[in-house]
Amino acid sequence: MKVGLISPVVTAVPGLVAAWEQDAGITGLATIAETADRLGFHHLTCSEHVVVPSDVAVQRGATYWDPLATLGYLAARTTRIRLATQVLVLGYHHPLEIVKRYGTLDRVSNGRLVLGLGVGSLQEEFELLGAPFAGRGGRADDALRALRASLGVEEPTYSGSHYQFADVVVRPTAVQRHVPLWIGGSSLRSLQRAATLADGWVPFGLPLDGYRALLDQVDQPDGFEVVLPAGHLDPIGAPERTVAKLEAAQSAGATVLNTTIRAESVAHYVEQLEALAELGGL
Repeated sequence: MKVGLISPVVTAVPGLVAAWEQDAGITGLATIAETADRLGFHHLTCSEHVVVPSDVAVQRGATYWDPLATLGYLAARTTRIRLATQVLVLGYHHPLEIVKRYGTLDRVSNGRLVLGLGVGSLQEEFELLGAPFAGRGGRADDALRALRASLGVEEPTYSGSHYQFADVVVRPTAVQRHVPLWIGGSSLRSLQRAATLADGWVPFGLPLDGYRALLDQVDQPDGFEVVLPAGHLDPIGAPERTVAKLEAAQSAGATVLNTTIRAESVAHYVEQLEALAELGGL
């Protein structure tokens, strides 16, 4: 069973963030990451919002740590656990920008990068960044093709509907020639995009039977990762319920589990990880 973590601390969604997370900082997060690394957890995550309008922050929260800086620091504090963006918004970046910046992260982490990528839905953020919102789906598809042609390649060449480049050098680039690409989103279109242009699907916001219904409509290639949320887990306080949630996500089609851990402090979170590792057979 591959079990990953929705990282605490790095986001603060109203109603969901625990009080201790606001004070834990990078030191607390690193302690959690080191423990997860030692115990054999598959990945940890960091999301991306560059800027959130004040009225939107009431629902989505305003705290979003930058994934490149955050995961770069955690790369130096860990040795095995994968570092997953969940997710970068493709429309905010030129593909070669991602190739260079996150290719460097892959190199400094010795090949542990997972690029979680999404089309994006917050129109106000697109507009504030000067990124086109209309047509973002087609642009994202072309960006994915450009990324696949370029990650791990020092002299990439690509000619597509939105991006074209040749006679360029990107150095350093990723250690992995095939960096795993996971597509976020909870629509049928996002799953189709993932199955045809990427390596996995990392949805959110639906009940498990909703994910199962979508998965039943799309053929997935060999090795395709379905990264489903297992919900909020309390391995020490409710071990049987924790196991049931893990098994339910697997039954819905998960090949990788995304978990959120209930905790009251960094120390408690570490204890919960120890218990979850035992329950999950890591």
